[in-house]
Amino acid sequence: MKRIGMLTSGGDCQALNAAMRGVVKCLTCSGEPVEIYGFLEGYKGLIYGNFRMLTGADFSGILTKGGTILGSSRTPFKLMREPDENGLDKVEAMKQNYYKLRLDCLVILGGNGTHKTANMLREEGLNVVTLPKTIDNDLWGTDMTFGFQSAVNIATDCIDCIHTTAASHGRVFIVEVMGHKVGFLTLNAGMAGGADIILIPEIPYDIKKVVDAINKRSERGSKFTILAVAEGAISKEDAALSKKEYKKKMADYKYPSVSYEIAEKIQKKTGLDVRVTVPGHTQRGGSPCPYDRVFASRLGAQAGRMILNGEYGFMVGYKNREIVKVPLEDVAGKLKMVEPESDIIQEAKLLGISFGD
Repeated sequence: MKRIGMLTSGGDCQALNAAMRGVVKCLTCSGEPVEIYGFLEGYKGLIYGNFRMLTGADFSGILTKGGTILGSSRTPFKLMREPDENGLDKVEAMKQNYYKLRLDCLVILGGNGTHKTANMLREEGLNVVTLPKTIDNDLWGTDMTFGFQSAVNIATDCIDCIHTTAASHGRVFIVEVMGHKVGFLTLNAGMAGGADIILIPEIPYDIKKVVDAINKRSERGSKFTILAVAEGAISKEDAALSKKEYKKKMADYKYPSVSYEIAEKIQKKTGLDVRVTVPGHTQRGGSPCPYDRVFASRLGAQAGRMILNGEYGFMVGYKNREIVKVPLEDVAGKLKMVEPESDIIQEAKLLGISFGD
């Protein structure tokens, strides 16, 4: 009998349930007896032994359900080696709960921080298989993460809706898209939604160039402009600051986010009416799109097959349109970012999109 632990960690997203369902369906369809232990609220469940046994009924009807049936939480990797408020050794506690349940493997679904901890558990001797979850699509070792395409669809729908009111009122609209460090979501949603200006963390912007792009549209007779701005977009001036200088500046930051700073500067320099829209956590919510349902199911099925074959210590990834096994040590601690000279950026510029550079 296979005894499998399962948890979802970090921010939630669409298709977590679909991926878990894929793992379990593969294992149960193999004919080998299996017990599934779901740890609640991410690594917290593994640390404190908060789990429940799951049956086939738990995975029925969840293919289209967003969020995660196990719940999730953020447990920073940098604090994993530090005792909790009661002096509990968190790493040792996770190991002991793994051994108490006599697990054959842990299936862990998450993003960058989650994979750092997963790799640490592998180094501690536990059998681990992971699945790449994040709306940011910033995990190293995979071309795609599940949740990303669903979030792109939602952000694109927001930009689509903004177009009508922007055109009606002749305004400049900024749509702030999720992405603190990486701009894949903003880039794809911006292109899909027909944004005129796209600002992402990897390409620091010059506000003069942004204003020039808006003025050129006005000169050509365009009555409105749409900006897709990543929440982690940064100006060239701020990008040139040291970490200490930037931290000091942000301590006294008067704006709710960078989009409001950009909006104020555009309004002052152009006299145009500027509005900011923040779809926020709606980008993580709702049902997974068909692409993500299929993609997450495929990854889950491959994870199940790896468990049956005793292939541990890998993330199930997607490279060059093929499902691949990526060693966890190659994934942990690395961030996949938009390359400023990549084909998609150059093609976007050919379409007349400004990146403020």
